Amino acid sequence: MATVKASAAVSHVGRVRSNNQDSGYAGRNLFLVADGMGGHAGGDVASAIATRRIAEADGDYASAPDAAAALEGALIAANRELAETVAEHSELTGMGTTVSAVLLDGDRVVISHIGDSRIYLLRSGELSQISTDHTFVQRLVDAGRITAEEAMVHPRRSVLMRVLGDVESSPEIDSMVLDTREGDRWMLCSDGLSGVVSFDELHELLSADAGAKQVADRLVKASLDGGAPDNVTVVVIDIGDPPAPATPPLVVGSAAAPLAFGAAEPVRARGIRLAPFRAHPVQETHFEPDSADYFDELIEEDARRRRRRRLVWSLWIVLLVAAIVAVFVLGYQWTQTRFYVGESNGRVAIYQGIQQDLGPISLHELHTETTIDVADLRTYDQQRVEQTISAGSFSEAHRIVQRLEESVD
Repeated sequence: MATVKASAAVSHVGRVRSNNQDSGYAGRNLFLVADGMGGHAGGDVASAIATRRIAEADGDYASAPDAAAALEGALIAANRELAETVAEHSELTGMGTTVSAVLLDGDRVVISHIGDSRIYLLRSGELSQISTDHTFVQRLVDAGRITAEEAMVHPRRSVLMRVLGDVESSPEIDSMVLDTREGDRWMLCSDGLSGVVSFDELHELLSADAGAKQVADRLVKASLDGGAPDNVTVVVIDIGDPPAPATPPLVVGSAAAPLAFGAAEPVRARGIRLAPFRAHPVQETHFEPDSADYFDELIEEDARRRRRRRLVWSLWIVLLVAAIVAVFVLGYQWTQTRFYVGESNGRVAIYQGIQQDLGPISLHELHTETTIDVADLRTYDQQRVEQTISAGSFSEAHRIVQRLEESVD
């Protein structure tokens, strides 16, 4: 039977956000990450309520199907509790949270997931992403409209299509039961990590010969080194022997601290004390309903954005080409104001333009061929004519020819 050898949970506010809306939980059999949304007074509340409620499913079960039913039921119950909280506190309308959770049951692991937090598995040196993001850009990737690399920088990469919250009474939750074995390393994280640190770097950090806590700390540091524009939460679970000693569950992020919001009288939501509300600026939410009509609308908006981008780039290209053509025309016109004295058919001649060529384009042409034989010139003057003598105008070139003619013996 697979057992938890070690586990760790670490959460950090990041380098930009003023508060931590993430929550993480590392218990005996249950491990989860929740990333709240809905502004300063909503995201932290949502992830904390969901984490506290789902943590009640941390226990032993007779079978993996029983564990799967309990975990998915806990997510549905958390969704209901969030809706009830919003009904009592209208200022929290629109708050929600992602949840990625794993529940160990013998040699099986039960997974429940909604949103864009992620679950990874490192097995035999190979790293795999187990969960699928419920985001607009992931839909675009699945539809073949953009690549995974383009999704990392897409302007709508933060738009969620599914979350727990006050939007749907029965949200669609991804659930699965997988095998686990000794030597497996599971990692759960919010998008504050996966949106900053590349897959290859995640693979390198998770493959390190280090304990779960050290690896979790290194992952958070990698996000901070990358700028950490969002909160970052990581839970690492190592499967193997000997089993970890019994310790109290570890709660990190907003679920580990008292929350303040709501009416004048404090209320309670499953162990969380809700003190009087303090006004804060509400940050832009990043959830939109997972409906076909809305998805088609976003697709069309994305297509319009691409068309506008192509139009702008086309305009810049046209302007660039026009500028290059203008420079070439003006440059060519300038060359035609220049003259030089050289040789043509053995005689001294005046050329219009400059001596150089621009690829196949000649920048000079014969203007006047004189009757002066180059062979009749003095040796010094012959060399000068063969090497060409520059002149700023035709009259200056004509004077040079006159001097050469006067020097003929």
